[in-house]
Amino acid sequence: MSGPKVGLALGSGGARGFAHLGVLKAFHDEGIPVDMMAGSSMGALVASFYGVGHDINHLYKLSAAFKRKYYLDFTVPKMGFIAGKRIKEFIRLFTHNKKIEELKIPISIVATDLKTGEKVIFTSGPIAEAVRASIAIPGIFVPEKVNGRLLVDGGVSDRVPVSVVKEMGADIVIGVDVSHVKKNVEINNIYDVIMQSIDLLQLEIVENREIKSDFMIRPHVEMYSTRAFKNIEAMIRIGEEEALKIIPSIKKKMENWKGS
Repeated sequence: MSGPKVGLALGSGGARGFAHLGVLKAFHDEGIPVDMMAGSSMGALVASFYGVGHDINHLYKLSAAFKRKYYLDFTVPKMGFIAGKRIKEFIRLFTHNKKIEELKIPISIVATDLKTGEKVIFTSGPIAEAVRASIAIPGIFVPEKVNGRLLVDGGVSDRVPVSVVKEMGADIVIGVDVSHVKKNVEINNIYDVIMQSIDLLQLEIVENREIKSDFMIRPHVEMYSTRAFKNIEAMIRIGEEEALKIIPSIKKKMENWKGS
């Protein structure tokens, strides 16, 4: 008899999403299988890179090399400051130009239809296109056009997509929320204004998500800026530590599931 299928829902949160790598490392080290994943925004980026088969150490090296210059192609603001072509190429390169259905495990990438407000879930098609849509923070990135729809950040409609991973068939659903809202945060520029606004708007919604998941891992990375790509190692470590606290409970649930 096979064990329960474990599904991870990786949430949005800008640079804080590097904490997801620590969670994945803890799962790997503790021998907990990840059978499927759903990701919003940075969570989608991490999920797709993991799904390609990069090992964790390689992902660490990759994240350390993730500098702003690689993905910021400024444009005259019409629908966003960043054109997003450069990050799309970066994603295409490191996911080997694959399609979502070619990944090693099933992955759902969540974006938002800007006109209808609908959640758009990608389970097939080019990874680079879907992830580029999922990370299109409104007002920062130019929205991504896919099949005639104008798509923005998955975090706008579903910050921690636990219901998505549940629908994929996960028996045990684990959410990872890296977007604790920091009150009295320093607001220095338009990016801070937009990111803090999205975080605040999501506050109540995420509380409901917790009920739908079996476990919610909350790496405390709120002291780091959503745009700070310089504390990556610290964020990864916090993700790992928070996951390790919950892993004994996950193992227990897996054992009890076998017996059920």
